[in-house]
Amino acid sequence: MSIAQALRDAAARLQSVSDTPRLDAELLLAHALGIDRNDLLLRQRALVLTPNFDALLERRLAGEPVAYITGVRDFWTISLHVTPDVLIPRPDTETLMEAALDHFRGGSPTRVLDLGTGSGALLLAALDQWPRATGLGVDISTAALTVAQGNAERLGLAERAAFRLGNWGEGVSGQFDLILVNPPYIAGNATLAGDVLHEPHGALFAGAEGLDDYRRIAPMLPALLLPGGMAAIEIGYDQRESVSALLFSQGLSVVCRPDLAGHDRCLVATLPGPC
Repeated sequence: MSIAQALRDAAARLQSVSDTPRLDAELLLAHALGIDRNDLLLRQRALVLTPNFDALLERRLAGEPVAYITGVRDFWTISLHVTPDVLIPRPDTETLMEAALDHFRGGSPTRVLDLGTGSGALLLAALDQWPRATGLGVDISTAALTVAQGNAERLGLAERAAFRLGNWGEGVSGQFDLILVNPPYIAGNATLAGDVLHEPHGALFAGAEGLDDYRRIAPMLPALLLPGGMAAIEIGYDQRESVSALLFSQGLSVVCRPDLAGHDRCLVATLPGPC
């Protein structure tokens, strides 16, 4: 069977489990062949189908996310190793990076704090974006920190990125001009489907209203944030008012940014300027 036919057949089969069946097929076949997707698309007439593609396809048909099958996910300007111990970085979360770029307007943060670092996606994207910055990633999961440290080493960022086990900002010393936060925010009774069923539940759910971790994080931010700096905090599409109120109660100024789909996605929190 030709590569083109294999992709068509795989995409047709994946329609029942994926919103992006053709993309999934291409990523899986490229992984099976040991090349990247661009090479697959450019060279498909010269390539020969490999037997292990069927096994990868069956895993996807069983609902396993492509990123866990291939072990790779692109985010912002970097490519990350991911495992079932961490959330899969999503394009929506890049809204936090866009907010940071706008805030620093061609300048650079000096110290970056990533609370709930997971794979290290936000911290390492920030360090790649701003080569003079250093950063700290905090996570409550030792397995996640192992993934993040490995990503820092693969990306050549290990000398500028430190990681520590911790519960949000507890025990973190010093102040930061960029704080990035992507906490669990799904309500406990929410019904999930698709890829998230395979992701670590501790990184998804946050109490009955999905607000438990915001309640822990908000009081920590004023002491951690440098004047003139910003905290970029990811929220669920319907949490703008509730999370903003938690931040307002700590004396922070708050602005909301939408993601590419127009949904409320990022709250930018800053310390108010002098009167």
